[in-house]
Amino acid sequence: MFKSTHTFSSFSVDDIQRARDFYGNILGLEFSTPMDQLQLHIAGGYKIFIYGKPNHVPATYTVLNFPVDDIDKAVDELAKKGVKFEIYNEGQMQTDEKGIVRNGGPKIAWFKDPAGNFLSVLEGASG
Repeated sequence: MFKSTHTFSSFSVDDIQRARDFYGNILGLEFSTPMDQLQLHIAGGYKIFIYGKPNHVPATYTVLNFPVDDIDKAVDELAKKGVKFEIYNEGQMQTDEKGIVRNGGPKIAWFKDPAGNFLSVLEGASG
């Protein structure tokens, strides 16, 4: 039924202008602004729709994963732009001082957008 549809993902934020600044200026993604919202243009022709929601509640799961070739380089570059990475000291997913999990599987580091949604950069995995 949906085999040939052009599926897209979406999630909410509490402030579209802050989201535009973050996704465009900090993450360097291309976007358009249909209906005063935000549509990210991702490699491969994919699009992700971000909409403003006054009673937004941040996602408690990762809404976007960005595969990278070198996670240390990606984390360092984002940190220079003011991105703060999550630090976990308990459980299986413990991070190092940079916020990177390195205990088998893909190396991964989580951070949040201005609306509190979880995003990640990860090395050793592809979408």
